[in-house]
Amino acid sequence: MFLSLIGMSGSGKSFWSIKLAEAGFTRFSCDERIAHKLGAELKASDGTALEMGAWMGFPFEPGYQAREARYLSLEAEVLSEVLETLRSGISPERNVVVDTTGSVIYTGEDLLGELKRLTTIFHFASPPEVRQTMLEAYRLNPRPVLWQGMFRRLPGESESAALARSYFLLLSDRESRYERLADVTVDHATRSRPDFGVRFFLEKCPAE
Repeated sequence: MFLSLIGMSGSGKSFWSIKLAEAGFTRFSCDERIAHKLGAELKASDGTALEMGAWMGFPFEPGYQAREARYLSLEAEVLSEVLETLRSGISPERNVVVDTTGSVIYTGEDLLGELKRLTTIFHFASPPEVRQTMLEAYRLNPRPVLWQGMFRRLPGESESAALARSYFLLLSDRESRYERLADVTVDHATRSRPDFGVRFFLEKCPAE
């Protein structure tokens, strides 16, 4: 079975893709493959390694839009490569999980259509009650978030206030996009249950 995980950065996709890998699934991490392609670009001016979120930065920082475009270009390239591998390089009898990025929804209709055709898509939903926690986590340890023009600073608004307001708008927009793309939506309460595990994914995937 081929399955993919979609949802906002910080929703638990990577955690559960690793759990599935530990259970025998072949794992494709789009973020890890993008980082590999960025290579030497993930370096600070003093030569030390940068996390990808630190490299991307916040949407109000100089050079953000160029880095955002660079990331999205590589993301589409990586997703295309993964899908080609699923089409021709892996037996459909094997268990595979594709750990997508939060911005997979911006890669274009053709790639998303192929992702949906080849995999069962699980959406890790982020309800309103957890979004403040996600915002604080993003502020403290930035992930590579693509804003796609949704960051707006109003007259007289601080960067911090603009980031919070825009982040919640971004989340709402993304959640509706994820929901439309998904085959299965996994709500936060379900993921938080002590008995939630690999069996959930096995039971929700259609029989071959």
